[in-house]
Amino acid sequence: MRPHRNTLLALIPLAAALAQDPRALVRLSIAQDQLDWVRMKDYTWQARSVERHFDSHGKVEFTKRETWETLILDGQPHRRTLQRDGRPLSPQEQRREQAKLDQAFRKLSSETPAEKQRRREESAKLRKREFAFLTEIPDLFDLRLEGESTVDGRPVWVVSGTPRPGAKAKSRDAKMLLKVRGRMWIDRATYQWVKVEAETTQTISWGLFLARLDSGARLTFEQTEVNSELWLPKRLFLAGSGRVGLVKKLVQDQEIQWSDYKKFSVDSKVVTDPPPGPRNQSP
Repeated sequence: MRPHRNTLLALIPLAAALAQDPRALVRLSIAQDQLDWVRMKDYTWQARSVERHFDSHGKVEFTKRETWETLILDGQPHRRTLQRDGRPLSPQEQRREQAKLDQAFRKLSSETPAEKQRRREESAKLRKREFAFLTEIPDLFDLRLEGESTVDGRPVWVVSGTPRPGAKAKSRDAKMLLKVRGRMWIDRATYQWVKVEAETTQTISWGLFLARLDSGARLTFEQTEVNSELWLPKRLFLAGSGRVGLVKKLVQDQEIQWSDYKKFSVDSKVVTDPPPGPRNQSP
C-alpha cells in the first residue's frame, strides 16, 4: 500500500535533507532495496535471457536464449526451464523439469521442524552475506547528486559515484566495487533504485584469477514497482570482454528480463506429481 497523504507530507523535510546529502540518500536506498529482496520470496515470476557471443571482429558467433519460471517452495526459489532457443521443451525435457520440482517438494515436505528452522536460518545468513557489500557503497565512493529527472514518468534523483582515493573495503566482494564507477536513479517517492548503470575501470578477477572481467565492461540494472508495495528486478544488461581459465577469452553480452510477478499465496499454486503408490506403480 502507498503511504497516507499526511505521511507523505511529513516526509517532505526528509526528502529535502536527503537531497543535500547523497550519501544518506544512497544509504537509505540500499536499505529499501535489501528489504524488498527479502520480501521477494512471497512472489513467483518468469524470466527471459538472451546471451550473445562475439568473435574478435565483433561478429556474433552464436546466440543462446532461455525462458524459465521461478517458483517458491517454503521460501526456497526453484527454477523450472520453459523454453530453450525460443522453442518449448520436449515432453521428455518437461518431465525431467517436473521431476526435479517434485523431488524438491518431497524433500522439503519431509523436513523436521528443527531441520526447517535450520535451513531458513542458513538461507537468511547467506542472503545477508551475499548483499552485505552494498552497504559499503556510501563509505567507498565519492557520491554526487547530479540533479533530478524522470524515469517512466516517475520523479527520481540522479546520483553518480566514483571510488574514493585510498578507500578500504571490508569484504572481498566490496573490493571489486573499487574498480567500478556508476550512476543511480533513485525514486523520490519510495527511495528505491529505478535504474543503476556501472562500468568497470580496471580488470576484475575472481576464483583464484581463473575468471576475469576486463576494464570497460558495462552493466545496466532496472527495477519496477509491483503491486504498489515493493520493487523487483525488471531488466539486466551486461556487455564486456573477459576470460575464463587460462586460454578461453569471452566477448559477449547478456540481457535478462523479469516479468509476470505473482504473489505466491494469492495468485499461484505449485502442482507436483503424486509420489508412487499402489495404484500407480507398474506391476
